[in-house]
Amino acid sequence: MKKLAILGSTGSIGRQTLAVVESMPERFAIVALAAGGNLEELAGQIARHRPEVVSVADSAKADALAARLRDSGLSPLPAIHHGAEGMLAVGTHAEADIVVSAAVGVVGLAATYAAVQLGKTVALSNKEVLVAAGELVMAAVNHAGQELLPVDSEHNAVHQCLRGGIRGEVRRLVLTASGGPFRKAPLASLASVTPEQALAHPNWRMGNRISIDSATMMNKGFEVIEARWLFGVRPEQIDVVVHAQSTVHSMVEFVDGSVLAQLGPTDMRMPIQYALTYPERVASNQVALDWTKLKRLDFEKVSTRRFPCLRLARQAMKKGGALPCALNAADEIAVAAFLERRLPFLGIPEVIEYVLGRTPRTKFASMDDVIAADGEARRMAKEEVAKLAAKAAAAS
Repeated sequence: MKKLAILGSTGSIGRQTLAVVESMPERFAIVALAAGGNLEELAGQIARHRPEVVSVADSAKADALAARLRDSGLSPLPAIHHGAEGMLAVGTHAEADIVVSAAVGVVGLAATYAAVQLGKTVALSNKEVLVAAGELVMAAVNHAGQELLPVDSEHNAVHQCLRGGIRGEVRRLVLTASGGPFRKAPLASLASVTPEQALAHPNWRMGNRISIDSATMMNKGFEVIEARWLFGVRPEQIDVVVHAQSTVHSMVEFVDGSVLAQLGPTDMRMPIQYALTYPERVASNQVALDWTKLKRLDFEKVSTRRFPCLRLARQAMKKGGALPCALNAADEIAVAAFLERRLPFLGIPEVIEYVLGRTPRTKFASMDDVIAADGEARRMAKEEVAKLAAKAAAAS
């Protein structure tokens, strides 16, 4: 039986990971859970799985969780931690065989890095880990002799396709993108996009930030950077195509012209189960592709005029150093401002481009360097958001 620790257990990927675990009780057990502030969801997870260690965002939430668990009659209580120290306690739990890194943002970065350094198997869903610190993390992965197992559907698909050949035979990776809710919208209409419209993804049910990143296609930019590190390919070997049906999750083209594609339903339980059971393939009755509903498969070129965030991500990847880290940090700040209606939709790439233009190409020597660069990029992004907001207010 494999024992799991989950960073981000109350988020979308965390909840679906627990659904997979609950469907295979003979294979998996939970030993540690880290969450943010959703105490109601976390308390239910603790009651069902009885982890030894849990973590929440801060000390006040830790006290509130302890009181809630005592009131429910749960005994014994798990060890309750909080903050960065708590995330680290979950990610480095001595009994955890697999660490599922699904926390949103850089909050899960240090804990995931520590898990890798300890030689634990890491099932990776947190984009920030490789976008912000890809070179450092992959050096630790190689030193530990382990493999990062991707949970995101696109990288999970590439991982599966690569089992049909060897790395030296790969001509290119082709990541598919749904195109989000604005794939066909008139360009002029993007200036007035609301958060509600941007959150309405046509194919996937996801968290707020990733939904907005899908609408801007920044998520695909992040995935290009991740693929560069995960699979050891050159930036020019990674392409993106729009595939509205989201049935082909990604493809690998080999040097002889053969293309292997991975198809599946729009259900994250499939790639999660693949990562948790790898290298086995285990039968599942939970998800399956309905071929009777599959009428056509369409592919289109990506318009960087419509999706400038993808262009910015490629620029950051090419320049390297601190720029991918700054890209992620600026995007997080800009997306939050858009969701709070302090920044227009088209202001998101504007803020990111401003921050990238002022970020030095510093090479990271340690995780402290990553955290420092992240903080500086956030500072610049917040300043630019405030300037754009003031400018908009003055013009209205």
